[in-house]
Amino acid sequence: MTATVRTFPDVAALARAAADEFGEVARVAIAARGACHVALSGGSTPKTLFGVLAAQGRSALPWDRIELWWGDERCVPPDHKDSNYRMTRETLLAPLGLTRVHRIEGERSPEAAASDYERALVGALGAPPVFDLVWLGMGPDGHTASLFPGSPAVAERQRYVVANPVDSPVAGGKTTRITLTLPAIDAARRVRFLVAGADKAARLHDVIDGPAGRFPAQLVRAADVAWLVDTAAAAQLEAHA
Repeated sequence: MTATVRTFPDVAALARAAADEFGEVARVAIAARGACHVALSGGSTPKTLFGVLAAQGRSALPWDRIELWWGDERCVPPDHKDSNYRMTRETLLAPLGLTRVHRIEGERSPEAAASDYERALVGALGAPPVFDLVWLGMGPDGHTASLFPGSPAVAERQRYVVANPVDSPVAGGKTTRITLTLPAIDAARRVRFLVAGADKAARLHDVIDGPAGRFPAQLVRAADVAWLVDTAAAAQLEAHA
């Protein structure tokens, strides 16, 4: 696949660059449309990003105009240790006192929660819902959001949010995740993958430099997509602009 890859010496530098880009996107979106809508990701690298944003303080960004959504969620209550919302609350929302938050209600029926989240997205952002920025990660199996290899949601082209039945060791076996679909991700103005760590190097090579269409992360086709990676994750990549 043709990809824009930006490489940083370590995850801390990657997170600082991501925070800078977040600020740039927010200021442009708010100047143009009065608000900035961002879909957040779970995982350790976004957690580092959230720590950087929290350390900058509430005044660093126009948080009262930034609307926070999620790209996916596990079907657990919001205080569960595996909840993407809980991680974000602890590292970003609570430290900054942020309230413009639209969480996926993972404790409810997955199908009902997905339908309600889709309804809220379309009500706020249209059909398809157009985010200003979507943050994504990549799992060791090449999944992104909760679009796992072989799962039904990978082929979804009508819905924007679905309950996705997953059977993967990466997900802990058989489970259900609630996730944005490719039509929702691809409608975004910007999509940024955050990938760090030597354990991601082989799969990142497969996704970026290998044959197309093998992994869900390869299927993202938004107008502006870039990969922010650290040197450890980039160790096996070919040269990229």
